[in-house]
Amino acid sequence: MANLSPIGRRGALGLAGAAAVAGKAGAQAPAEVKIAMLVPLSGPWARSGLLEQMGARMAIDEVNAAGGIKALGGAKLKLMEYDAGDSPEKAKDAAQRMLAQEPDLAGGFGCWHSGFTLAATEVTERAQLPWLTLSYSDLITGRGFKNVFQTSPTAASQAVELLPVVMELATSSTGKRPTKVALIGCNNPAVAAFLKPMRDTGFAEQKLTLVADEIFTAPLADATTIVQKVRSGKPDFVIAALDNVGDDKLLLEKLAEFGLGSKKLPVIGNGGHWLVPELLKLTAPENLEGMLIGLANWPNKTLSGLEKRFMDRTKEPWFGHDSIFPYAHVMILKEAIERAASADRHKVAAALRAIDITDGPALLFPDGRLAFDEKGRRKGAKISIVQYQNSKPVLVYPEAMASAKPVWPKVA
Repeated sequence: MANLSPIGRRGALGLAGAAAVAGKAGAQAPAEVKIAMLVPLSGPWARSGLLEQMGARMAIDEVNAAGGIKALGGAKLKLMEYDAGDSPEKAKDAAQRMLAQEPDLAGGFGCWHSGFTLAATEVTERAQLPWLTLSYSDLITGRGFKNVFQTSPTAASQAVELLPVVMELATSSTGKRPTKVALIGCNNPAVAAFLKPMRDTGFAEQKLTLVADEIFTAPLADATTIVQKVRSGKPDFVIAALDNVGDDKLLLEKLAEFGLGSKKLPVIGNGGHWLVPELLKLTAPENLEGMLIGLANWPNKTLSGLEKRFMDRTKEPWFGHDSIFPYAHVMILKEAIERAASADRHKVAAALRAIDITDGPALLFPDGRLAFDEKGRRKGAKISIVQYQNSKPVLVYPEAMASAKPVWPKVA
C-alpha cells in the first residue's frame, strides 16, 4: 500500500468516517413505516369501515408513489388493518391485539363508531400511540388524553352550529319560521353528545317546541311506535340522529308508510352513514330526496381531482365522509412523520401537537386549518351540510365551499 502524507492520511480517514456515518444513517432509516387502521370491517357498521379502508389504501398508495417518507430516505408507509367488529369490547380487544402484534407502529386512526373509539383509545393512550379519529363524541377528547387527536368537530359543536343553519334555511325558503321539532335518536355516545346541547339550550334559543323525543338502542327492530309518536306531534321537521344504514332504511320507509316522506316532513340527519351509497339501493330514492345531513366533513368543490381519482379507482358513485377522513388521516400522519424525521411514536405525537398549517392535509377540511388544541381537538373545525339532490349528495354548507345551494323540501 502506498505511503500517504499526513494530509492524505487525514483525507482518507475523513472519507472513511463519512462513509461510516452514512452507512449508520442508512441502517437507521427504516425501509417502511407502519401505521394502523382500526375500523369496523364486520357487523352493522362494516360498510362505513370498508369505505374508510378504500380512502386509506388510496392515500397509502399515493404517498408511496410520490416517494414515501422523504425525511426517512423514502421509507414506504405500510397500513396495518384491524377489524373493530360490532361492539366496544371487540374494538378494545382488537386494539390490544394490534399493539401486541405491531410494537413498532408510528401511529394510527379509527374507529368510526364513537363507542368503539372510546374503548380502543383507552388502550392506545396507555401505549402512548398517537391516534387520529373522525368519531364525534365529546368524551373522546374530554378525558385528558395526550395522544388522541379528533379531526372532526365534536358532536356538541356540530349541534350548536347545525340548528341555526337549518332554521335560517327553513325560514328563508318558506317565509315561515318552524316552531315544532321531533327527535329520533339512538343511544350512541356521539348521538347523546349531539342531542344534549339541543335539549339544554338550542331549542329554547330557536323558540322550538320539542313534540317528540324518541331514543332507542341500535339496531332498530321496528320503527312503528316511534313514527306514530312523531306523527302525533305534528312537527315542522324531524332530527334523525341514528348511527347505521340499516336503521336509516327502516326509519325512512316507516316515515313514508305513515305519509311522512320527504315531501311531507323535512328530515335532518347527522353522520356519514346517511351518505353511504348502498342506502340509495336499499330504499326508494324519493325517501332520501331533499334530506339534509350535518356531518364532520365532505369533499368541497376544490377537491374535484381527488374525488375523481377515488371514483375511478373504486368505482364508488361518490367520494364522501367515510373515505375522505381516512385519506386525510394517512396524509396527516405522513406529515407528522416527515416533521419528526422519525417513526418513533413519541416524536410523531409531539409533531402532531405542534402542527399548525393551512396547506397540505389541512386543505382536506372545509375550514382549511390543521392544528390541535390542548385536548386534541382540531382548532376551528366546522360542520359540513350535505343534501340529496337528484339522488346524489352534494355539499351545500359552508357556502364558500359548496357545490350547490340548499333547498328546503317543499311540503306537498
